[in-house]
Amino acid sequence: MKIVGIDIGGTMIKYALLSLEGKVLEKGEIPTEASKGVENLFENISKVIENYLENNKEILGIAVSGTGQIDGSIGKVIGGNPIIPGWIGTNLVERLEAKFNLPAVLENDVNCAALGEKWIGAAKGKKDFLCLTIGTGIGGGIVLNDELLRGDTCVAGEFGHIQIEKNGRQCLCGKKGCYERYASATALVAMVKEEYGEELNGKQIFDLYKEGNQTIINVVEKWIDYLTDGLGTLTYIFNPSLIVIGGGVTKQGDYLLEKVKLSLDSKIGENYKKNLNIKFAELGNDAGLIGATYLLLKKLNRI
Repeated sequence: MKIVGIDIGGTMIKYALLSLEGKVLEKGEIPTEASKGVENLFENISKVIENYLENNKEILGIAVSGTGQIDGSIGKVIGGNPIIPGWIGTNLVERLEAKFNLPAVLENDVNCAALGEKWIGAAKGKKDFLCLTIGTGIGGGIVLNDELLRGDTCVAGEFGHIQIEKNGRQCLCGKKGCYERYASATALVAMVKEEYGEELNGKQIFDLYKEGNQTIINVVEKWIDYLTDGLGTLTYIFNPSLIVIGGGVTKQGDYLLEKVKLSLDSKIGENYKKNLNIKFAELGNDAGLIGATYLLLKKLNRI
């Protein structure tokens, strides 16, 4: 038996065929075409699923990781940035199960990434941990007592909108000074452009950092300081033994990880740092697909 995994992002839809052990057997991607709306989206993912069904007779179900605020208990999109017209309010699970007569799940992409890391990644075997993804914004996933903490209205873990600067930079959420406006990958690129005068990507920024460019060093260290301001707040709230950090910046590996650990160490008390471990995510771009698969297997009592 195999599972069809779908990961719906604002720009691309990733899809894969996965084993019941979470191994990605084959994968691909197509443009989301967000501006064309939810019906076009549903048609495109249906084509992907139909193709897998035609070529694989033993499909156990459909596991979907998606952008936005999602009630994963029923598979309905309940909020978020309306980049896909009609996406908010869609119960994708109902539609998929009715069309394909297969069990399905839909959960927020960062929650899925957290579950993937818990299952076979950086948090394997951990019953309690936090997961952050550092990208366009900052997303959060909370695993407590071996379960996702979704919150009363299924929107827990919006770490990116913790305020870290009073009356700071304007955020798309309407508030000012949000964490993601200072510590996301987008924020780093913007800070470098402001100070260095050029728009560089993450790799270029860290290459210059390692080469000793003082302007870049100053910006990156300020960005790390902002990043660990937020991590410090989360540590004081949750007292975790593990924080998993995902996103493109983690490609810098131990070089960056050690700097993050050192910065955070100076901001939290002894009892908070005693057992705390900070790790970079291990599953990369497949984390959402793998985590959604884990959730489907739980729904079917197969894990």
